[in-house]
Amino acid sequence: MKVGFNMLLWTTHITEEDLPMLETLKKVGYDGVEVPIFEGDTAHFEKVGKAIKDNGLACTSVTVIPDEEHNPVSIDAKYRQAAVDYLKWAIDCSAAVGSTVLCGPFYQPLGVFTGEGPTEEEKQRAAEAHRKAADFAAKANLTLAVEYLNRFECYFLNTMADAADYVKRVNHPNIGVLFDTFHANIEEKDPVGCISRHIDVIKHVHISENDRGTPGKGHIDWPGTFRALRSGGYDGWLVIEAFGRALPDLAAATRVWRDFFPSSEEVYTEGLKLVKQQWEAAG
Repeated sequence: MKVGFNMLLWTTHITEEDLPMLETLKKVGYDGVEVPIFEGDTAHFEKVGKAIKDNGLACTSVTVIPDEEHNPVSIDAKYRQAAVDYLKWAIDCSAAVGSTVLCGPFYQPLGVFTGEGPTEEEKQRAAEAHRKAADFAAKANLTLAVEYLNRFECYFLNTMADAADYVKRVNHPNIGVLFDTFHANIEEKDPVGCISRHIDVIKHVHISENDRGTPGKGHIDWPGTFRALRSGGYDGWLVIEAFGRALPDLAAATRVWRDFFPSSEEVYTEGLKLVKQQWEAAG
């Protein structure tokens, strides 16, 4: 098990001014960071990757579908091809930064709805695009982890069962599911039981409180969650994800308009304590 921290608390694009945070997170006790892949090129991410490595950290990465013109579920073949090209770019940048897992809801633009659930045709179109991306990821020794989101953020994948069925449809060894405790808290009838039922496809985990604030300060069933993961044999990354108001565009996308914690320091210090204590207790 490795513990990481998602850099989206501070930035959507890591630059030199963000690098001191790497040293801080290492000193606190983290094994790595999760790097946003929203813009930039491989040369930039090679520099970021060197800084991460120089601080004794490893990393994972996260991306999203930016717009309809890069939508894997689109009926327009040009947009679906653009989605594949976009995912190849994200995979290249992830490899450049040293990531081993590229995660996120990279199957539709966020906040877009049809008024219905995904159609069979949409699932088929997206699976074809993700199969191509997974082939490319395999060459980069990278695992893709699809993140299902709550129904207020997307319509394509909303539950663990939805995501598990989808990655089995894609049917590629380099793609699995990202389990996020925040979204599971909203959508699952049994937020702990769904872990055990689908542990075989879980390739990445986000540790996120029910209000997206400091882990341990809300009502997520952490003992049950960690027992289910550890007893199921999960031994990958546990990445803490929290959101604040520092980044207006991201705050708007994540519906954050009030403070969920007194300081970012509380999030990364108390969050790490929670993960280590709960993982140990689940053993």
